[in-house]
Amino acid sequence: MELRLLVTFEKVATVLSFTRAAAELNYAQSSVTSQIRALEDSLGTPLFDRLGSRIRLTEAGERLLPYARQIIELGEEARAAVVDAEEPSGALAVGTMESLTSYRLPPLLELFHHRYPGVRLSLRTTLGDETRKALRQGTYDVGFLMEPETEHAGLESRVLAPEPLVLVAAPGHPLPHRPLKTEDLAEVQLVGTEPGCPYRDLFESELVHRTGSPPPFMEFGTIEATKRGVAGGLGIALLPRVTVGAELASGVLAELPWEPPFQLYTQVAWRAGKRRPRHLTLFIETAVRLVREQTSYDGT
Repeated sequence: MELRLLVTFEKVATVLSFTRAAAELNYAQSSVTSQIRALEDSLGTPLFDRLGSRIRLTEAGERLLPYARQIIELGEEARAAVVDAEEPSGALAVGTMESLTSYRLPPLLELFHHRYPGVRLSLRTTLGDETRKALRQGTYDVGFLMEPETEHAGLESRVLAPEPLVLVAAPGHPLPHRPLKTEDLAEVQLVGTEPGCPYRDLFESELVHRTGSPPPFMEFGTIEATKRGVAGGLGIALLPRVTVGAELASGVLAELPWEPPFQLYTQVAWRAGKRRPRHLTLFIETAVRLVREQTSYDGT
């Protein structure tokens, strides 16, 4: 089996699209298709089921995928050992969530783009469970989590910083401006991101525990849409403080005096036992330094 065929197979298996794999590998789609067919011919078995415009791995493809990833990792490690490159290089698939991509990671992404042009970053937006699963399977090289737990089965991780949360409303919201109890929020319209978001899920669980019934949530797909909904008087929302700092400072949003009874931690994680090439180690160490510097500077 040729290494380049395994690289193409791994990419198609990860994104489940010949078109997207071709774009990410900078190949013509016909080249990707012919490479997959060549690999299937050499193994004597189909690796993908073609379902109209969609594809999925066959059982043989599922069995091959972890071996392909190990071989690719070893190939990258061997190259790094033989070629003493002055500049780090290689691809990194990074799992992250919207709030971190938009508000915590820009300094890291900008630094790597300008200082290490040989490192190719591919950001995949997923939530905690999906990110952890992708890290364990090797689909992602590294991932960013915002979770109450700091240890994760099958993963190694570093805590970057606590992630303070704040309950926000439009200025003039009728909730009293005194320390609020969770029970005070029982009948209030809530605005939030989709289920699976860690702070949304913890907030909802706390409300159910304290009030005995599911709270009324108006769901928005993004943090920006959630903030606009809150500012427009559609309800209140619990969000990371880092995402609403500008709106609180300008008076577009107001902070409500409710203290969350849980704590989240922003973390960087990778698969336990994974061989860490130079560019992955550099990325992790830089993330730790920059996020800690940022949180120390802005007080979040």
